[in-house]
Amino acid sequence: MTQPPPPPTPPAGEPPAGGVTPSTNPPPVPAQWAPPAQPPPGQPGPPGYAPQPPWAAGPPPPGWAAGPPPPVLGPGGQPLASFGDRLLAYLIDGAIATGVLMVLFVPIFLVFWWRILSTLGWTNPDGTPAEPDPATMFTDVMLPMLLLQAGLVVLMLGIYWLYHVEYLKRTGQTVGKNVMKLRVVPLDPTRSLDRRMAGRRYLVQFVGGALVPGGSYVDGLWQLWDKPWQQCLHDKFAGTVVVKVSR
Repeated sequence: MTQPPPPPTPPAGEPPAGGVTPSTNPPPVPAQWAPPAQPPPGQPGPPGYAPQPPWAAGPPPPGWAAGPPPPVLGPGGQPLASFGDRLLAYLIDGAIATGVLMVLFVPIFLVFWWRILSTLGWTNPDGTPAEPDPATMFTDVMLPMLLLQAGLVVLMLGIYWLYHVEYLKRTGQTVGKNVMKLRVVPLDPTRSLDRRMAGRRYLVQFVGGALVPGGSYVDGLWQLWDKPWQQCLHDKFAGTVVVKVSR
């Protein structure tokens, strides 16, 4: 029986019949991401092992942070004062001002009440209590009381001016701010705090806060939502910010 002839061998460089070139190398396998090896639950890892997040082999997911956010810096590069620090500094300054007012006001208050009690203790010649005369009550009781209240307001505003303007403009700190390591600085870092800036802060914080019902609360709480400098209203009016300092 005659065998059929073998197929002709193609010339070098030409594919065989059918267009398929045989290859002895397997096709490359695409690299796949594999999470870092984790020890079994409840067992420590090898020496030097540190737990890795699932995204250790790639970029972290959106919104992930490697620690607390950095503090917000003021125009001069110093951290802005927090609400809690400013509140404590305000309470310290308020206690100091109240103490000074009490020292000045208590003697006047005692003299005033001694005069009222002596007026109410008038008696008739027969020893019976005398009916107070309306005109005498006004001139001896009501008018001095109104004048005393007005004098107290003027005295308070004067002491606050000396403390929060004349004293503040020297270093940008009151006693309370010094204790809490805070300082008032101009919004423009090339300028220095002066009497005009401190006076504008004073007008909004104390005069405006005393005249407008609830104004002091709105002024103090404004910093909670103010961006980016966390200013109170008196800071905005004066062009200042409060920053954290080392001393």
